[in-house]
Amino acid sequence: DRGLRVIGVAKAAFKPQSLPEGQHDFDFEFIGLLGLADPVRPEVARAVKECYTAGIRIIMITGDYPGTACNIARQIGLHPLENIITGYELDAMSDEELRERIKTVCIFARAVPEQKLRIVTALKANGEVVAMTGDGVNDAPALKAAHIGIAMGGRGTDVARESAALVLLDDNFASIVQAVRTGRRIFDNLKKAMAFIFSVHIPIAGMSLIPVLFNWPLALFPVHILFLELIIDPACTVVFEGEENEPDIMQRPPRKLEEPLFGRAMILSGLIQGLGILAVVVTIYAAMLTRGYDETVARMLAFVCMVIGNLGLIFANRSWKLSILKTLSIPNKALWWVTGGAAIFLTLVMTIPFLRDLFKFAPLNRWELALIALAGLTSVLIAESVKIKGVQKFIQGGKNEK
Repeated sequence: DRGLRVIGVAKAAFKPQSLPEGQHDFDFEFIGLLGLADPVRPEVARAVKECYTAGIRIIMITGDYPGTACNIARQIGLHPLENIITGYELDAMSDEELRERIKTVCIFARAVPEQKLRIVTALKANGEVVAMTGDGVNDAPALKAAHIGIAMGGRGTDVARESAALVLLDDNFASIVQAVRTGRRIFDNLKKAMAFIFSVHIPIAGMSLIPVLFNWPLALFPVHILFLELIIDPACTVVFEGEENEPDIMQRPPRKLEEPLFGRAMILSGLIQGLGILAVVVTIYAAMLTRGYDETVARMLAFVCMVIGNLGLIFANRSWKLSILKTLSIPNKALWWVTGGAAIFLTLVMTIPFLRDLFKFAPLNRWELALIALAGLTSVLIAESVKIKGVQKFIQGGKNEK
């Protein structure tokens, strides 16, 4: 019950000339019992708790006796402890019975490596995504059959390492949890970059097409699109790649295997952001033209508003949960390089006559600058609006976002 591996110790005396033929012929005197403890690493219990919070189920397969296995499971916080399947019971089960029993069992005791394959097969048949750890030659079939085979890099055999998809260099279970956290962060950042690419091109495409449809002067020329791409490309390649974990990254259940990378929620979110910014830019451009302003003034107002909106999209899409104000405290050097570079270059375009003529812009007065600031702020607020609970519920299709 204490989880110790017990060895009985005895002694016997003999004379060299009367050495018995077998060890059982010795006249042994019992001395006592020797208990060997294999202590659990202190970080494992915390890692197991984090797995449960993240919706990850842990199953322990060991060759120890049920009492020892139950004690170890209790130390690391594994549950439930009531149901244990031994290797002998596993051999007597049919595949259908194992599939049913394994839904509520998290400990397999007195199991041999060859039985791991049956356990993996049963879990996969139940629709589970299975990661299996192992280090021996006999673990290779189970490592190969699992969705993610994880071999031990320190004590693992060459056969196990070659059969596995991943090799755990420090043989530490907590490193697997850290890898899950990192994988979720990478997946999140990919989705953020894709959402940004989708939404940021809506106003660009709209401002390229709408003036043609309504017979207005062109709002965007190749030089303008080139400038915008100089903001978009670094944002996708370095800004979102360097984002930190979301606050709830290990409080979410695992995503479904069939869940698309670019799904309904991302499309609706991108449409709301992109169409909202497009509406602001089109309104500014159309209002200036209908009020008799020169097309160079209208173009400059619309372009600057679009640049501010694009930068707002970067800041808004840094986090699915946190507001822009809260994300400002999260370090991301690439973000400030992109933002600073865009602001400096935009200032040069607005103030240097040669660049202003190249972009087909006109000087702006204070009222027009104030109008740009107001329109830009509106664009940023629209980009941020997708985090409002009511909007989130609509984007998620009326379901809880978790």
